[in-house]
Amino acid sequence: MDGDPTVEPELDNFSLILPLPYRIAFILVLGVWAWGLNLHYLFLLKIDVPSLIKYPSRSPYNSLPAHRRTYAFATIITLPLLLSLLFFWTLTRGRPSSVLAWDIIPQSYLFLLLLLFLIPYKRLPAPNGRYRFLATLKRISIGGIAETQDGKFGDILLADVLTSYAKVLGDLFVSLCMFLTSGRSSTDKPDRGCGGKYVVPIIIAIPGMIRLRQCMIEYNRVRSNPQPMPGSGWGGQHLANALKYSSAFPVVILSALQRGYDPNKIGLSETGIFRLWLFAVFVNSLYSFYWDVAKDWDLTLFASIPSLISPSPPTSPSPLSPRSLHPSEPPHPWGLRRHTHFHTPQIYYTAIIIDFLLRFTWSLKLSPHLDHWNDLEGSIFVMELLEVARRWVWIFFRVETEWVRVKGAGAQEEMLLAPL
Repeated sequence: MDGDPTVEPELDNFSLILPLPYRIAFILVLGVWAWGLNLHYLFLLKIDVPSLIKYPSRSPYNSLPAHRRTYAFATIITLPLLLSLLFFWTLTRGRPSSVLAWDIIPQSYLFLLLLLFLIPYKRLPAPNGRYRFLATLKRISIGGIAETQDGKFGDILLADVLTSYAKVLGDLFVSLCMFLTSGRSSTDKPDRGCGGKYVVPIIIAIPGMIRLRQCMIEYNRVRSNPQPMPGSGWGGQHLANALKYSSAFPVVILSALQRGYDPNKIGLSETGIFRLWLFAVFVNSLYSFYWDVAKDWDLTLFASIPSLISPSPPTSPSPLSPRSLHPSEPPHPWGLRRHTHFHTPQIYYTAIIIDFLLRFTWSLKLSPHLDHWNDLEGSIFVMELLEVARRWVWIFFRVETEWVRVKGAGAQEEMLLAPL
């Protein structure tokens, strides 16, 4: 989790075409389409996502699947975005003075988008789903989490998505702050110090704080339950998960110190702060990648690595052939698990590689040829998009894993695997 870098002092060409309010709106709208694709493909795999997240059941008058309703809502919010963009481009024609003067146009769409999200008007598609979204958002906004039977998995899923939108939320605040500040324009160069030096870093850290508190609530539930569920243990996994989210806070703090470095107030050199940031972001990325694969997706990749290192007899199977780590464990492809729904192991291996690469996008800063690239507004936008894309891939496998856990091993053998 990397903090937002400083940007060029001029309004660059990219910002003339797609100013900050539109970039925020684009990523939010893209997220709705991505969620629809998640629901759609998992539906083809016969994984009932609405039942996992306790989504409102379909009424007799609205029998459309959840992904169809999501697509309908995504279309409703996309059309005004396209019209707003065309109108804005027609008026401004790429002139900096016009871009600054007409910030009301992109900002109006951003207000409309937030209104459509926060007010579930019944005549729009999926009102029940948006009621549920608001109820869940209200609960998790203070770090709350429902009981298992009341939709705990949905709370976790939404809170994890918010961690991937942390920088977008920070930019949303910057856009609103600049728009409401006299003499400023929200389409100008983003001032990520608007409202105070540490306001944006605090906003970026809030989603992680939410998940941290949720982990501690789950730990306390396990410790206080006189009849713990089988396999729940003593709650140590929740503490380890809380530690993972805590590891992001030093990254945010050190990023803020780098951006506003003042040698008179900070008892460290700029190089020293960068080295601390490098260590913190490496630990956070590696820890998060491990958790994605081993805990969120229940894959045995890390437990299987010793089998590659230790000598094997000549008759041992190839790394991609079915195997098990213990004699009592049914065979499965190397590094995966027995029960899977995606039709080939290569899909899982590809997802692991993608997750690893996108967890370490911050390493581009280490290249002297790409260092300046990281400071451009267009580059910041791409990095935010890549994190949303990583989370989109993550959701497929996290939901599939939850389905395997909930339905149990026996039920999975009867499931049909849908082709890609």
